[in-house]
Amino acid sequence: MDYSTATRYLISLGNEVRASASNSVHAAKLGLENITVLLDDLDRPQDSFPSVLVAGTNGKGSVAAMLEAVLRAAGLRSGLYTSPHLVEITERIQLAGQPIPPEEFAALFTVLLARIEKLLAAGRLRFHPTYFECLTTMAMEYFRQQECGLAVLEVGMGGRLDATNVAAPHVAVITPIDFDHERFLGHSITAIASEKAGIIKPGSVVVSAASHPEAVEVIRAKADQQGARLIETWQEYSAEEVWSKGGQYCFRARDRQGLAFPVELSLRGRHQIANALAVVAAARELSLQGFPISAQAIQEGLATAQWPGRLELVQEKPPVYLDGAHNPAGARSLVRFWEENFPGWRILLVYGAMRDKAVAEIAEILFPRAAAVVLTQPRQFRAAAPETIRDLASHLNPGISIEHSPEAALVTAIAMAGPQDVIFVTGSLYLVGDIKRRWSPGPPTQNQSPKPLAVASSHY
Repeated sequence: MDYSTATRYLISLGNEVRASASNSVHAAKLGLENITVLLDDLDRPQDSFPSVLVAGTNGKGSVAAMLEAVLRAAGLRSGLYTSPHLVEITERIQLAGQPIPPEEFAALFTVLLARIEKLLAAGRLRFHPTYFECLTTMAMEYFRQQECGLAVLEVGMGGRLDATNVAAPHVAVITPIDFDHERFLGHSITAIASEKAGIIKPGSVVVSAASHPEAVEVIRAKADQQGARLIETWQEYSAEEVWSKGGQYCFRARDRQGLAFPVELSLRGRHQIANALAVVAAARELSLQGFPISAQAIQEGLATAQWPGRLELVQEKPPVYLDGAHNPAGARSLVRFWEENFPGWRILLVYGAMRDKAVAEIAEILFPRAAAVVLTQPRQFRAAAPETIRDLASHLNPGISIEHSPEAALVTAIAMAGPQDVIFVTGSLYLVGDIKRRWSPGPPTQNQSPKPLAVASSHY
């Protein structure tokens, strides 16, 4: 099977799976049964390399990317498994900072699919594994084959029942917790935190940046129940002498024992300070466990980490930023970035979202602060129609217009921009991916033909 065929097959799985015995369609359910059967059949590749597991609502991808950069700076053969991807599915599985080659991706999936068919025929699998379960299995096997020194695994959704939770991590990291995916995780911070805290294993080490009082209570109780050692970064670590250059923050990281060293962040936004402190804490815990991670490696990793589509500057005149702020917490962080870095500037917003997101709440946060809003529609079947968003939010901004094509929406915003205007493309990582996929070598034009879309059902 070649790469194109493999990706098409994976995308076809979506959120629905077909049971081969009955030919009836069943909705995929969260759970560890399928992934456990798959990995056991492969002789548990997740046990062949050490790992860090990262869960949370916002910031888990940034933390995973920064921590992997630290491991690489320390000379470790680092692995990184994240979701979703922006342009190519191979972005999700990386070794030593490089995506898995397409031919190796295809080879892994070809072998996996043959095993899946045998397991289904033998009745060991009740349902065909989901898109995410297949990718997680492939990542675990790839890291084993490549003799990964330490892998950073980003939880897809929740934690307790997420496919990544089959790992036994040397350190578990929980980033700030807020509302998102309520349909799956619950409609309270307590319920959502309970799902995230499901990655805490007996006798483990947990680094938590979650500071919401209800989340703190849940995580403390779970750590105590599991006999896990809990490091709360907002209590144990601090950022001093904070200053910013173009939204990239510099500070002195300090812990309660007196360790202090300067940090310069490559990722933009004040919220990355808390994420970086979680990385510092996790790296130091790994160092205590014998991994050769120095303060210098931490500094280098934080200064060089890349995480595309999150306050990513892709053009300077006029400035164009891509930021996948797909929930209210992300929207609030984006507004804070505007206030701190663009006072007096006009904000031009290109916005598109998924139907199952808190669109009305996000619009209330973002739209009144923008000089104009161009609504568009990501190329995803779950995307909200721009007309629907306009009907919800027309009272929030008189300058709302609609361009159904993401490229046309950005072209329209660029045409509007004056010398004191800045453009932000946001609302969904799928929208960010649409723009990045067609941003070569310069800004997209309305007449560019879209490339095939390599995404599947997810929650961004």
